[in-house]
Amino acid sequence: MGTPPGPRLPAASDLAALLSRLEAQRQELLRAEEPVPPRSAWQRWGANALLLLLTVVSVYLTGGMALALGLLSILFAHEMGHYLACVRYRVDATLPYFIPAPLLSFVGTLGAFIKIRAPIPHRRALFDIGIAGPLAGFVVTLPVLVLGILDARLEPLDPRSGGIFLGEPLLFQWMARLLIGPTPDNVTLVLGPLGLAAWFGLFVTALNLLPIGQLDGGHVTYALFRDRAALISRLGFWACVALTYFGPNWLIWSLLLRLLGRRHPPTLDDRAPVGQGRRLVGLLGMLVFVVTFVPDPFQWSWIEFFEAIGLFAT
Repeated sequence: MGTPPGPRLPAASDLAALLSRLEAQRQELLRAEEPVPPRSAWQRWGANALLLLLTVVSVYLTGGMALALGLLSILFAHEMGHYLACVRYRVDATLPYFIPAPLLSFVGTLGAFIKIRAPIPHRRALFDIGIAGPLAGFVVTLPVLVLGILDARLEPLDPRSGGIFLGEPLLFQWMARLLIGPTPDNVTLVLGPLGLAAWFGLFVTALNLLPIGQLDGGHVTYALFRDRAALISRLGFWACVALTYFGPNWLIWSLLLRLLGRRHPPTLDDRAPVGQGRRLVGLLGMLVFVVTFVPDPFQWSWIEFFEAIGLFAT
């Protein structure tokens, strides 16, 4: 007969998880007790309101009221998705900052962002905050896309006619085929303001869902795959570098991603489970990325780029 087994000691991983949860709770209590200095009206919403007004004017002067309404509705929905998710988890965040760019962007803006001023409590919150923006913006983009394609017109393809030739995401191709039928050879679809707003909305959604660093897709990747997130981020970054094969489109974006960093900081309680439901929503986010991504968004070759800067003569 053997001696009865004694009490089992907890495994090191169990102790680490317990200590992590206790530390997260302590940090939350400390944040709750810390006095928050009052912010002025300018800090709370004044700067945001001014930038929104300037962006409305910039987009309106670039493409008219239809572009302003369509595009800013998409961007506003995207950023408010993030903001409301922050409010739900009581994570301190700013209202959206819009970026007017009347001379730098063909739509009059470079997008918008919110600033998160507090650590994320756990990966569930990180996932919800990260995915809420792209999904909210995507939902608003859909009716704008339908209206934009119905408003577009078919014209003979003439590269000498000027204008910007845009790559078509899968969703754009499917919707155009559904609403106006197959496009004949040597014919192109000329977008009006709403079509341009929808295209830019799809473009912004795909960029933000890249699984890199602290982009929205990077938040989702870290929340779901914590230990493998750094590897996925590196692979995503080098994929962007490889896309410069199509032209200079991805060169600036790759440099910007390198400056922003490819690693994602941990949450206060990384060991808290995410849950199966969020994994399914993550799969939905991946599908949204697939149908909105286009490898050559602005069809501008390296030869055309070098000609534009005077290195090659036509």
